[in-house]
Amino acid sequence: MKIIIFSAPSGTGKSSVIRELLKQTDLNLAFSISTTSRAPRGSERDGVEYYFVTAERFQEKIKQQAFIEWQEVYAGNYYGTYASEIERLSAMGKNIVFDLDVFGGINLKKHFGDKALAIFLQPPSLEELKKRLEHRQTDTPEKIAMRIDKAAYEIEQAVYFDKIVVNDNLQVCVEEVAQLIRTFLNYW
Repeated sequence: MKIIIFSAPSGTGKSSVIRELLKQTDLNLAFSISTTSRAPRGSERDGVEYYFVTAERFQEKIKQQAFIEWQEVYAGNYYGTYASEIERLSAMGKNIVFDLDVFGGINLKKHFGDKALAIFLQPPSLEELKKRLEHRQTDTPEKIAMRIDKAAYEIEQAVYFDKIVVNDNLQVCVEEVAQLIRTFLNYW
């Protein structure tokens, strides 16, 4: 089992890149479903994109030490990875893909060390990121402004990742990342 970690500012395209990578059967990837206390967006479904729980339930799971990593990404919005989720996917003999916030990615990389490849997806610019977030039509202008402010700080954290890939063109980005993963899987 190998660990592939994706982190990026919100709206950079992590989900789109991961969705395309999961189609590449030679990579033998399975997606680790994170748990969050935020409400579903758009067509998100419980147990598919995330496990959705209340903030109170999330906090109970923290006390029970059920998470291998967790973060309060925005005030009252928690995200984390159940240790049982890693066990479930590992038992299937898959390489596990994580879609994590930047600090969750850094923490998971520290936990797994060389068994993990941590990839930071970077937007071409903050202006382009703002356009993508507006096009998504899931956040208020205030929330978008908050995400852009946070993105600038998150981009500074890219130095803690093994690889940085700019997502300017989805297909080019997917090809570049797939090659990084193939190299990583074949090296170990």
